[in-house]
Amino acid sequence: MQTQLTDAQNLLSDLIAHYSSRVDYLMIRLEEAEDTDILLRGDKLETLSVGISIGGQIRACYKGGWGLSSFNQLATIKERIEEAIAAARMVGDEETILAPIEIVQAICTLPLTGSDPRKISLVDKKQLCDRYTDLLKSVDHRITTTSVSYGDSAQRIILATSEGTLIEQSWVDMEMRFAATAKDGETLQTGRETTGSRKAYEDLTHLDEQVKSTAQRAVAALSLASVKGNTYTVVIDPILTGLFVHEAFGHLSEADVGYENPDLLEVMTIGRRFGPKELQIFDGAAPQGHRGSYFYDDEGTPATTTQLIKDGVLVGRLHSRETAGKLDEAPTGNARCLNYHFSPIVRMTNTWIERGTTPVENLFNGIKEGVYARNLLGGMTNGEMFTFSAAEAWMIRNGKIAEQVRDVTLSGNVFQTLADIEAIGDDFYWDESGGCGKGGQDGLPVGCGGPSLRIRDVMVGGEA
Repeated sequence: MQTQLTDAQNLLSDLIAHYSSRVDYLMIRLEEAEDTDILLRGDKLETLSVGISIGGQIRACYKGGWGLSSFNQLATIKERIEEAIAAARMVGDEETILAPIEIVQAICTLPLTGSDPRKISLVDKKQLCDRYTDLLKSVDHRITTTSVSYGDSAQRIILATSEGTLIEQSWVDMEMRFAATAKDGETLQTGRETTGSRKAYEDLTHLDEQVKSTAQRAVAALSLASVKGNTYTVVIDPILTGLFVHEAFGHLSEADVGYENPDLLEVMTIGRRFGPKELQIFDGAAPQGHRGSYFYDDEGTPATTTQLIKDGVLVGRLHSRETAGKLDEAPTGNARCLNYHFSPIVRMTNTWIERGTTPVENLFNGIKEGVYARNLLGGMTNGEMFTFSAAEAWMIRNGKIAEQVRDVTLSGNVFQTLADIEAIGDDFYWDESGGCGKGGQDGLPVGCGGPSLRIRDVMVGGEA
């Protein structure tokens, strides 16, 4: 590994020394990736692919203007550098402001705790998908369609900048998705589940109960009544909490969104109260073992843990070096790109609400009529507004969990919903199923976590 880094340093250092005087900032990123993708729809194999990609990107900044050029032939690197510099000089007309960071030279690999998926044969991976397909179909004769997908990706990057940073970083990411649709007459119900890991292939091989529950939820929902649409006090489980904090709040904390939208930046004013004093929200790649974890972001900024809300008050936001510089705040190590085809942009890593002090069983106390929602079926956000569909839900009556219902969607304004949090549970769960999308870069691995929450006045959609 040291020899590889030295070879890269010699090549990239010579190139940067030759070209950097023409711009304010120059970065060269080299990337090698190995990917496996399998998709089974029923018994039909729709995708079975293994690929290796090698490429790179050049980022140049001049007077605040950025140029990007990507390539997959190293022999063309000088032409690509010229392209990136020309583009930056063409659009730059202000001032280059990048928050300072420590210059580092390092080699780092996210450690695996079990088997590397690259050591597992394609036949074994396909057989794993077959086994889970059979499990989905075995649950009930009313299961009409199933899908199982498997993916793994191993990336190794080398990052060099005109400031002197030189980093080699590598990791492996794995993910599986399951879906089953049950049909009874004209009624269709679907169960979905996703799980992922950056630790071990074995994390994907012992999911039998999780897979079966995906199909069981679809079958059970066929005979359930729809929830009556209304405004309720709602208790949500940690998985929905993780989704909520990521989708509804986390994206609003990404500083490029606010910097480009002055109205939103005014709403997201540091020091503004958003929730109860017990509410603590964090994001960071520094906690190890999660799908959003790394040592350095794609600008060479060290991973951090950033507190976004402290005691209910907004105290931080997520940054690239540019947004941190322009807003005169500290960089947080949140500049990420999906691969060498894209520029790094501000992205979440692992986002969570800290556990509270209310025993989970007490979250239901005093609720005359409400809804208990668990797990995720789907969802969307639009600025401050969100709509999420729960995979499972029950009515709450007189403080007790009562009959199960279906077709439960939770909607609202994120800021009002944060203010309406009545209690925070003392449980906590990390959900490693996240694949985040932004700016055309979809499927970036992230982690989400949190406790159960009790929230008043949530709009619950269902039967009119």
